[in-house]
Amino acid sequence: MEFGLILLVIAVIFITKSVKVVPQQHAYVIERLGKYNGTLTPGLSFLMPFVDRVAYKHVLKEIPLDIPSQVCITRDNTQLQVDGILYFQVTDAMRASYGSSNYVIAISQLAQTSLRSVIGKLELDKTFEERDIINAQVVQAIDEAALNWGVKVLRYEIKDLTPPKEILHAMQQQITAEREKRALIAASEGRRQEQINIATGEREAFIARSEGEKQAAINNAQGQAASILAVAEANAQAIERVAAAIRQPGGEQAVQLKVAEQAVLAYSKVASEATTTLIVPSNMTEVAALIGSAMKMAQIQKS
Repeated sequence: MEFGLILLVIAVIFITKSVKVVPQQHAYVIERLGKYNGTLTPGLSFLMPFVDRVAYKHVLKEIPLDIPSQVCITRDNTQLQVDGILYFQVTDAMRASYGSSNYVIAISQLAQTSLRSVIGKLELDKTFEERDIINAQVVQAIDEAALNWGVKVLRYEIKDLTPPKEILHAMQQQITAEREKRALIAASEGRRQEQINIATGEREAFIARSEGEKQAAINNAQGQAASILAVAEANAQAIERVAAAIRQPGGEQAVQLKVAEQAVLAYSKVASEATTTLIVPSNMTEVAALIGSAMKMAQIQKS
C-alpha cells in the first residue's frame, strides 16, 4: 500500500515536470541541463523530467512602462521636469532571456538618457512645439539598442513638460504681452477699416450728390429748352394763323382797323399821363399813312 502511494506521487511529479501548458501570447524558455534548448509556444508541450526546466516566462503582449520623472536641460540652459510612458513588446523570448539581465530596467534607463540627449539639442520653445519629433527620436534611439534584448519599442509619449516656476511665470507674461499686442493690432485695424469705410461712404455720397445735381441741371436745361421751343412753336402757329386770317376776304380791312385801334389806344394812353406832353401831328393824314405802311408790310409778308 505504501509502495503504491509512492508510485502515485512519483507519477504525479513526473507528469507535472513533463507536461506544460503555455497560455496564449506567452512564451516559455526551456533549458536542458542549464543550456538553452528551445522556446515553448502557446499550447500543450512535453518536457523531459528532471532534465528540462522552464527557465524564463515572457508575456508577448504590448506592455506600458512608466518612465520616472527627470530633469532635462535644454539647449538654452533651461531645466525641464519631464516624464513619459513607453510601450514595448517582447518579440524574441530567447534574446529577452539572455540578452540582458533585466531588459525592463535597461529600457527605462535608456529612455531617460535618450530623452535628455534629444531635449538637450532643442531650445525651450521648441520642446513644447515638437513633441512628436522628440517622441520619434527617443523611440529610434531605444529601438536600435533593444534589438539585442529581443524587445521592440513601439512608441514613447511625453506626459508632462514642466519648466521652473520662474520660467513658467515669464512665459505667462510673454503670452499675456503677445495677446495684448494682438488686441492692439486688432483695434488699430478696426479703426483703420472704420476710417476707410467712412471715407468711402463720404466719397460715394459726394458722387451721388454730384450725379443728382448733374441730372437736375440736365433736366432743368431740357425743361427750359422744351419751354422755349413750345413758346416759339406757339408764336409761329399764331403768326401762321394771323397770316392765314389776313389772306381771307376782309382780312386787310380788319388789320387796318386793328392798327388804327392800337394807334388811338396808344395816343389815349399817352394823353392820360399828367406829366406827358402830347404832340399831335398837324396833319392826321400821317396816321393814315402810318396805317398804310403797316398794311404794305403785311402784304409783303403775305407775298
